[in-house]
Amino acid sequence: MLGFETSCDETGIGLVRGTTLLADAIASSVDEHARFGGVVPEVASRAHLQAMVPTLRRAFETAGVTAHDVDAVAVTAGPGLAGALLVGVAAAKAFALALGKPLYGVNHLSAHVAVDLLEHGPLDEPCVALLVSGGHSSLLLVPQVGGERVTELGATVDDAAGEAFDKVARLLGLPFPGGPPIDRLAREGDPAAIGFPRGMTAAHDPAFAFSFSGLKTAVARWVEARQRAGEAVPTADVAASFQEAVVDVLTAKAVRAAREQGVGYLIIGGGVAANSRLRAVAEQRCEAAGIRLRVPRPGLCTDNGAMVAALGAQLVRHGATPSPLDLPADSAMPITDVLVAGVR
Repeated sequence: MLGFETSCDETGIGLVRGTTLLADAIASSVDEHARFGGVVPEVASRAHLQAMVPTLRRAFETAGVTAHDVDAVAVTAGPGLAGALLVGVAAAKAFALALGKPLYGVNHLSAHVAVDLLEHGPLDEPCVALLVSGGHSSLLLVPQVGGERVTELGATVDDAAGEAFDKVARLLGLPFPGGPPIDRLAREGDPAAIGFPRGMTAAHDPAFAFSFSGLKTAVARWVEARQRAGEAVPTADVAASFQEAVVDVLTAKAVRAAREQGVGYLIIGGGVAANSRLRAVAEQRCEAAGIRLRVPRPGLCTDNGAMVAALGAQLVRHGATPSPLDLPADSAMPITDVLVAGVR
């Protein structure tokens, strides 16, 4: 299975055989966006165009196969940046048409779940998936990894967790993207130093909804108050306390969802899943609740082509109907749609 991922600022090409990873080639344009403090869609689209062919060649060389060895093609059809998605979808269509192979247009978020199979092997029973990234914070009930439908249990009502990390990092003078530098700085701070709020945890709030906008604002006001008073800002303590607030809410709701749904597995995926504190707290809470935790290694948590290929391979395994060759790039693809359906 050949997988294309171009939903944001990484050009990812993956090759898998079943649940075996053969190649995971990535070209990132993150450095081109850093000076803007966020991803610029047009810059990302042009970077994908420039990186597509070299990244494909690198993937095939790493895997030791050729294009004629490909059995099927998978591509992120959405959600994501419209222009960026179009580059990957166009490339995948060209490959599928030229090789005469089936094409599977897949959901970027479901791919973050399926990539875990490359790390931990098949999972043939239901699970709850916590997806945390720059654009999404969602809890899903996944009856079957690679099945064509999932159920959304809850999602963010404002800023996603990764977006909050980026904004707080900018506030603290840290580079973009904000997740890794906050993770590193937080190790030097006290997570209990500042009692930042835990959003959407009141009794009347939806059980599995997330909100991080208020937390971001609380951090900004705390820092501004120190600066107005002429006091030094303990950036390590701020980073650690902010990170702890995010992790506390994410893990508590994820474990609660798994217990209420009666499933024995929790998968965490998306870029924020690389956060060391999130992984540690999730492990502690899952162990206490008798839930088995599966989190891919950090390199597979961020956007990559391997995750798209992994999901495509599972769709083939379960007999899914390929997508039509005229499938669109859907920047607002619903999280519950795993596959762009073809005509049965």
